Amino acid sequence: MSKEYRVKCRKLDAKGRGIVSFNNASFSVPYLIEGETALISLQHKPGNTTAKLVSVEEKAAERIKPECPYFYECGGCDLQHMSYKKQLQVKKAWIEDLFKEKHPVEDVIGMDSPYHYRNKIHQTLSKDRKGNIISGIYEEESHRVIDAKQCLIQETCADSIMESIKKIMKAQRIEPYDEDRRRGVLRHVLIKYGYHTKQVMVVLVSGNDIFPGKKNFVSALLKAHPEITTVVLNTNTRKTSMVLGDKQSVVYGTGRIEDVLCGYTFSISPKSFYQVNPLQTERLYEAAIASANLTGKETVLDAYSGIGTISLIVSKNAKSVTGVEINKDAVADAKENAKKNGVKNVNFICEDASMYMMKQAEKGIRPDVAFIDPPRSGCDERFLTSIVRLKPSRLVYISCNPETQKRDVDFLLEKGYKITKVQPVDMFPFTKHVENIVSLCYE
Repeated sequence: MSKEYRVKCRKLDAKGRGIVSFNNASFSVPYLIEGETALISLQHKPGNTTAKLVSVEEKAAERIKPECPYFYECGGCDLQHMSYKKQLQVKKAWIEDLFKEKHPVEDVIGMDSPYHYRNKIHQTLSKDRKGNIISGIYEEESHRVIDAKQCLIQETCADSIMESIKKIMKAQRIEPYDEDRRRGVLRHVLIKYGYHTKQVMVVLVSGNDIFPGKKNFVSALLKAHPEITTVVLNTNTRKTSMVLGDKQSVVYGTGRIEDVLCGYTFSISPKSFYQVNPLQTERLYEAAIASANLTGKETVLDAYSGIGTISLIVSKNAKSVTGVEINKDAVADAKENAKKNGVKNVNFICEDASMYMMKQAEKGIRPDVAFIDPPRSGCDERFLTSIVRLKPSRLVYISCNPETQKRDVDFLLEKGYKITKVQPVDMFPFTKHVENIVSLCYE
């Protein structure tokens, strides 16, 4: 029996875990809230000691019973043990830890109803110990799939579609893919949902090049769910954590769905990046555009423009917009989206954004405003240096990883930029993640 320790939580870390200290050591404890007194146990592994919550003796007022029965097993959520009001306070505190010495932080823009917001659902298929087909996401820090029959943060249609897929697999003797033995067929299912259009895409990810009886499988799925708009078969034979492989074929429909964002229609493919929370995405972009103080006379650069969401939405408030994106498929989608929406003042360029900005700077061409929305890793020094060379008067930096954002913003501050606003937006309720907008101007 492991030894238990009585501790008091003094604060939360950036992953939502409670930080406790005793015997001259500090530990992060999942599911603990600051101010609470609890019993914990230590788990010793070679080179690492972790803390596990045993029981909470003195509970915080913000502690609630999680509505999801899988919360303490599933790795999809982190904060369901605290009220939503408390989650927003915690996320603001995380942003303040990063930026408060540079600029005051606005209250987090939250959701009115923080449930069933995810329009992109990924589930892994496996078998339990009794041989039953199960689906869900991995238990945190493991490869054990948690059989979640419903999820409180994803679009509700995905629950019933996944149950049908498992029933069809059993009836047609389609085995889930075993990543260790590299046997079986169906590896993952990706579902994308158009919030405004109600269109549904199902991507079946196979672990090998052969999907026996795929036509019968898809026919049975469409019969059970006529709401499905398109079905795509993707093949991923690699040993990787990436969900989608390079090869895919359209089995039913066009291979795409559409959705409407801020009044603009966007075409979405299996590999298109499209924000997972449509309601909050509108609030995010509205806040970002407002912080840019556009009057309709500005020239705008959208780096990392993807399929053109920010570029097109900004276009109505700007004189002209240039979207730069290195992914040629995304650029093709962006051009098609501009055509679909009748937008004439946006130009999309397939090029490395750093190279493009350096060339513009050499020509003496300087945009009034630049929007930056990079991946979680943030911007590399080459990109930031090119921004500084280009010197747009105003910068709007949108990030899903405030830590790398802080690193990049510090670089920009050293080069003469000044923060004008810090605005967090809760795109991912019940998780540790928070989106953040930092607006800057050149002094």
